[in-house]
Amino acid sequence: MKYFVEINGRPHEVELTERLGVLSVKVDGEPLDLAYSEVDGLGQFFVLSEGRSYAVSIDGEASELGVTIAGALYDVHIEDERERAAGAAERAAAKQGGLVKSVMPGVVVEICVEVGQEVEAGQPLLILEAMKMQNELVAPHGGRIQSIHAQAGQAVAMGAKLIQIASLEAPE
Repeated sequence: MKYFVEINGRPHEVELTERLGVLSVKVDGEPLDLAYSEVDGLGQFFVLSEGRSYAVSIDGEASELGVTIAGALYDVHIEDERERAAGAAERAAAKQGGLVKSVMPGVVVEICVEVGQEVEAGQPLLILEAMKMQNELVAPHGGRIQSIHAQAGQAVAMGAKLIQIASLEAPE
């Protein structure tokens, strides 16, 4: 799985692969010799990297963390491939006049809006199931549902047109 990690404002790509219980780590495309073990179940870890050992303390939520290594605090923001694709699709939809497209291949589980309905930014539009996870696609901005291009139970490809949102000022 690929992660996009920002450490104190500096971006990095981290790729984690686990095979037969062995963790393989690449940072910015370069392999990193890394092993770790959890110390106490409270965010304390022992990390062995490139022959050196570190005590690491992790605090925060899943995507926004404070990581302390040898007394130095690092602000860490983590985003996986799926979250990044969803965010990019939402930003693109706002730029393209409100066309919401599928962020990944999947199956439409539920349509949460109707044609003609007014929506606000962040309001759920539909539920898309992909990779055994249900993803809520939300309105990138306020407006009126102009058209719906999918239906519940339909399989959709990445980039498929799902919902068109018109601005409230635009004629219907």
